[in-house]
Amino acid sequence: MTAASSPAQPPRAARLSIPAPVLDELEGHGLPVARVLDGVETRLHDQVTSDNAFVDEVARYLISAGGKRFRPLMVALTGHLGPRPPAASPGTDRAGFADDADGTLGALIDAGTIVELVHLATLYHDDVIDEAPARRGSPSANSRWDNTVAILTGDYLFARASDLSADLGVEVTRIMARTLARLCEGQIREVQGSLGALPDVPVVEPTLEHYLEVISGKTASLIETSCRYGALLSGATTDEIEAAARYGWNVGMAFQLSDDILDVGSDHEDSGKTPGTDLREGVRTLPVLYGLAQDADGELAGLLDGELGDAEVERALVLLRSGDALARSRDHAAGYVDAAVGELARFGDRPVVTALTRLAEYALDRVG
Repeated sequence: MTAASSPAQPPRAARLSIPAPVLDELEGHGLPVARVLDGVETRLHDQVTSDNAFVDEVARYLISAGGKRFRPLMVALTGHLGPRPPAASPGTDRAGFADDADGTLGALIDAGTIVELVHLATLYHDDVIDEAPARRGSPSANSRWDNTVAILTGDYLFARASDLSADLGVEVTRIMARTLARLCEGQIREVQGSLGALPDVPVVEPTLEHYLEVISGKTASLIETSCRYGALLSGATTDEIEAAARYGWNVGMAFQLSDDILDVGSDHEDSGKTPGTDLREGVRTLPVLYGLAQDADGELAGLLDGELGDAEVERALVLLRSGDALARSRDHAAGYVDAAVGELARFGDRPVVTALTRLAEYALDRVG
């Protein structure tokens, strides 16, 4: 197969949403995550290279748009929890990447690429489900082309992730297969609990328990897997791998709840997102559920039971911001942060533990 050539890659600081000072601090503490992240960026483009120019274009569409690369960062950091972290002076692996003698760095790069490919695939599918017109400031793939192209591109990225996981062994592949099942179950649960669910889809009451199950599947499961991969590939014990995975799950829950808070509590200039997006889509997030619990038969409930135009969304946001829904949601998120940090205690006082602690705490810092 004659593959299309990969485009030149921009500098790391231009590609990632992780601030350069953060990366520099991690590097200064002996946590060379930049090598993993740079390797992931290159591997992402290599993995989606196709001799079909159109497939090549649409598969690179969201990759080239950039992103936080948060999940590969979690792989890179937790890759320092085990006894085989990436070495300070690596050699070269089978694909030409800098690597250590036992292959830890190359394995972490592959794992980081796998989780990012899966994440990107879900974005293509989510935009179809949500009928989203834009993604990361550009037209979404479904609006740029159509739903069929977006769905098939997401499927293509899933396939590329599966192919790469085979190089890391059966256990890595099994973990991702189970994670994909959880992602799909979470998305189906969300559809069931959204207002205006599709015909013939059994409707589920959007309770607090239901919503937490949704975000556990849709968001936290892949971050959990990212941390599981890092610990596993660095040679951590079974108990340590499970602790790292629980850390990742709790961090994923906290970050999703902080996103929910930002969707209600921040303006567009602060968050870069249109406030009330979840309200418009009929998704009752944690602040909304707390707001309704505070006044189940009040004005907010009346608004959410009807058609939500711009005026109704704006009024709903005012009501949510004036009560204690945001504060209660932040307290709920804080519980997940505390649980995440608690899982790190077994790893002792190490630079990677400090970094992972700060990362978990950032979920609260971003919502005040």
